[in-house]
Parts: sequence; C-alpha cells; structure tokens
Amino acid sequence: MMLLQYHIPYDPYHNPLNNNEWSFPLLEVIHIVGFAIAIGSIFMQDLRMMGMGWRKQLPSELRKDFAPWTLGGFVAVLLSGPLIWTSDPNMYINNPAFQFKMIALLVGLLYHYTIHRKVTMADSSARAVALVGVVSIALWVSVIASGIFIAFV
Repeated sequence: MMLLQYHIPYDPYHNPLNNNEWSFPLLEVIHIVGFAIAIGSIFMQDLRMMGMGWRKQLPSELRKDFAPWTLGGFVAVLLSGPLIWTSDPNMYINNPAFQFKMIALLVGLLYHYTIHRKVTMADSSARAVALVGVVSIALWVSVIASGIFIAFV
C-alpha cells in the first residue's frame, strides 16, 4: 500500500548517474558510509546511555566527542541522498519503503537534535537516559531497515 502517488516529469536518460556505470555505485557508497559514521557514533552514545559501555565517560562527554563524526556523517547522507533520488525520482517517491525512510529519518533527526541531545547533555537519571537510548536505536534501525527495503518493494 503506497502512502503517496506522484508522477514527476523526468527523463532518466539525461541524468549523469544513469549514464556512467561508476557514478551511482560511488554515490551509494558515500551514502552508506555516511550513515555508518552518523548512526554508528549515535549507537555508541546510546550503548553508554544504556550502561553497556564507556562507563568512565559521562553521556555528555561522549556526545561532545562524537558530535563532529555524527554531523559529518549526516552531511554526507544529506548531500548524497537527494542526488541518488534524482536517478529515478518516480520510483523513489512512490516506493512505500522510501516514504517510510524519509519519515523515520525526519523523526530520527528531530529526536536526536532535541530530546536525545537534551538528555545526554544534562546527564539525567539512568532510567530516563536508558529509555532515550533505546528509542534512539529503534528509530535509527527503522531508517536503515527501510532503506534496505527500498530495493525490494
């Protein structure tokens, strides 16, 4: 079941990503590496928040240490993603997995830079911190999973 049905007037034969055998795979690698860096750095913070690692550092310290990596990964993702989308916008915009990924990505980014940030910077109680970490992991796993399913839906 599709959430949206759109048709964008588009000629895929004039897109450089569709005319060079290396451009799309290279851009896809940049996209995946960006996600790995961003989500990997968040995941390490979340593990600390749940008491599973880096116990000698406060969550706020880890956040500060990983912030440049997280931001750099997101920059790579947010630059490469729209370029990948241009390779076949009608396929992407009408794909339920892509639609879900975009919603999950937006929610994940908002959550990370609001609730997650506030709780980690305040070094709140262990129970609240752990819950925020679990929700964060669930959000980012949903982004990754829906990204994988784009090819299969």
